Amino acid sequence: MNGNIPVFNLERDSFGRLVLTDAEGERHVGVTPVRAFPLSAPGEGVSLVGGEGRELVWIDRVQVLPAETRALLEQELAVRDFAPTLLKLHGVSSFGVPSTWTVSTDRGETTFVLKAEEDIRRLEGGALLIASAHGVQFRIPDVKALDRPSRKLLERFL
Repeated sequence: MNGNIPVFNLERDSFGRLVLTDAEGERHVGVTPVRAFPLSAPGEGVSLVGGEGRELVWIDRVQVLPAETRALLEQELAVRDFAPTLLKLHGVSSFGVPSTWTVSTDRGETTFVLKAEEDIRRLEGGALLIASAHGVQFRIPDVKALDRPSRKLLERFL
């Protein structure tokens, strides 16, 4: 550690895997960044976990990292944290579960299957997180910002 900045080097190998070289010079291939608080504090508390599941480095704040390391880390986290924002709910196949939802997101139009009502999680500030049967997390930052027909469909599941 250098003050509050952990000492390590992060790079990609020829296979696209993240490689961490720690303060002792030991190389760890295939590390995975994991956010401690992905929704409430995405830039704080990131753990770099080795292939065997052990934490190798703890990062209090991503912003204090050197620019190249920060860019590489944020690129990897963006892939892990893929969570399209649901903009409009066009329809649902049934008001029971499982049901197929047809939606518009910030990434385009799609359909997904909602397995159980418990797959809709309420977050702070009126936000929702909806998990599809395939594990994709759809975010709704503010339910009140949805159009009226979308809110009416969604209310049947809340």
